[in-house]
Amino acid sequence: MAAKVCLVTGASSGIGHATALELLRAGHTVYGAARRLHMMGAIREAGGHPLRMDVTKEEDLQRVVRTVLDEHQRIDVLVNNAGAVVHGAVEDTPLELARDEFEINVFAPARLTQLVLPRMREQRSGTIVNVSSIGGEIAFPLGAWYYASKHALEAFSDTLRMETRQFGIDVVVIQPGIIRTEFEAGTARQLREISGNGAYRKMAEAMAVAAEAPVGHQSDQASDPGVVAAAILQAVESDQPETRYVVGWQAEAFLNLNRSLSDREFDARVTGFA
Repeated sequence: MAAKVCLVTGASSGIGHATALELLRAGHTVYGAARRLHMMGAIREAGGHPLRMDVTKEEDLQRVVRTVLDEHQRIDVLVNNAGAVVHGAVEDTPLELARDEFEINVFAPARLTQLVLPRMREQRSGTIVNVSSIGGEIAFPLGAWYYASKHALEAFSDTLRMETRQFGIDVVVIQPGIIRTEFEAGTARQLREISGNGAYRKMAEAMAVAAEAPVGHQSDQASDPGVVAAAILQAVESDQPETRYVVGWQAEAFLNLNRSLSDREFDARVTGFA
């Protein structure tokens, strides 16, 4: 397969870092973008091109896309992986935090997509990979704005896929389950700060304690980010990729449980409240 020119956001750690390295190992040209440039040394050593980028800054988005196009005159793959999460009850969470969540998880991928689409249309080819979550299809307590943003990203992706297929552009959604990363390192702190002293304190404290235990995203059972990177590579190199890839520990189990139960049955299973 001919090498593709790829741009991966959120490449300083976790899924984005693993994806950049996986694409490089497969022989592709990779630009890894993130705020923490100092954490992308391994990408540089592997032959990649680290770029500093804050996804909430328009000038950064334009500069990074322009850099890739100036150096290669094409862009074949955009992996929208950068993301953020906020934990707290709907009633307690300040709306400015909710807006920040959407800015990073929805509007930044949307804007990057707008910036790369003209060249992809000219090429009559391209792949846009949007890293969602099983939370793009289901939801759990005390994370409404994260799940809402991922639901929005998936709806955005579905519409984008239908609009751009006529130009030879594929749009792929990745739905990771529980992955071993630093992504939720601040979960317990957020829960206690936002909802630890009000009407939802019992639920918040129970979830905070669970987040601090050696389970979930930091457990040995949680999947390595490499399993997600492998799925992204598969999508990038496929002539006809799947529209969705479900990967990682508990991903299929949670989605199947949600699909098989009624809403109230799922609610009761998750919260313990009948």
